[in-house]
Amino acid sequence: MTAYALIVAAGRGTRAGGDQPKQWQMLAGRRVLDWTLDAFRTAPAITRIVVVLHPDEMDRLTPDEGIVTVAGGATRAQSVRNGLDWLAALPDPPDLVLIHDAARCCLPQTVIADILDALRHDKTPAAAPALPVTDALWRGDAGRVRGTQDRTGLYRAQTPQGFDFAAILAAHRAHDGNAADDVEVARAHGLPVRIVPGDERNLKITTPADFARAETILTARKEPPLIDIRTGTGFDVHRFGEGDHVTLCGVAVAHDRGLQGHSDADVGMHALTDALYGALAMGDIGRHFPPSDPQWKGAASDIFLRHAVDLVASNGFRITNVDVTLICERPKIGPHAAAMIAALSDIMGLERDRVSVKATTSERLGFTGREEGIAAQAVATLVKT
Repeated sequence: MTAYALIVAAGRGTRAGGDQPKQWQMLAGRRVLDWTLDAFRTAPAITRIVVVLHPDEMDRLTPDEGIVTVAGGATRAQSVRNGLDWLAALPDPPDLVLIHDAARCCLPQTVIADILDALRHDKTPAAAPALPVTDALWRGDAGRVRGTQDRTGLYRAQTPQGFDFAAILAAHRAHDGNAADDVEVARAHGLPVRIVPGDERNLKITTPADFARAETILTARKEPPLIDIRTGTGFDVHRFGEGDHVTLCGVAVAHDRGLQGHSDADVGMHALTDALYGALAMGDIGRHFPPSDPQWKGAASDIFLRHAVDLVASNGFRITNVDVTLICERPKIGPHAAAMIAALSDIMGLERDRVSVKATTSERLGFTGREEGIAAQAVATLVKT
């Protein structure tokens, strides 16, 4: 079922003060109407927004793909009727419409969702948010209390008020005169209205003091800036060949065989370098240092790692931690892990407690279990500075 929003923004709002109608006044760095529009733009179920403006203010809001503007009338009821008539003229009018006052700019998404849920699943032609009256009520005049009023069953009405589109269109077309809101129009036409929970944050800007309250609400709900955190993984393998040592994470470890590779075959440092490239979405070692290029024959792997570290910094990131796992039966890594951590820490300029080097065997399974080579995997995490 398609759902459109109809925002009424044609009023003058003189009680709010200021040199222009309240929907155009600034609030927390933006116009009041802009905050209201955002509430519906971010509601996934709302597919289109119609804004009813004063005829003299049609140029103050630029329509776009999801927003259209319609000229309002002399009363709120007439402005809503104009918006509904515009929707009715569409080749495919919406199934549901949510009618909202532009001055309620702190509208929570939960209110929109509850209204739509009631319309779609409770089989009701109308649903509106409200809050029960909890304060004592008096009747008075001339500055004196003349009596009390029972508050049982009394509610403070809010918007948006949601309706089956065809039903509220017929109700407005049959209604003669103005009305406090669209629920009054709906009930005059015999439509039952479901009450859904309102929200204290969904205040209506009416007086100058309401601007400060609204700003407090909008500031409190602003999401913190997005922290750009990147994680990359790397994996590398080198086979054993002739030699008397292996170079792992920058440390020469005595062994009865060496590792074969185009460079010094430091499998741990290669995996870590690829993890950094991966976190940046910048390929792998082979992309930056092609094995077909003879200048990298026998090159020390710290060249590759330093290049990746420089790329991290030049792209506005910092390395927060790295974790390297060496997979082999022999040589034993434990006695050399501290030296490997120190070597990687120095190359990356990273505190040693942010560098992890550990080892595991493959329980004599696979090529590492048969001691045909060594594998390594690495994880690196970056944070935007």
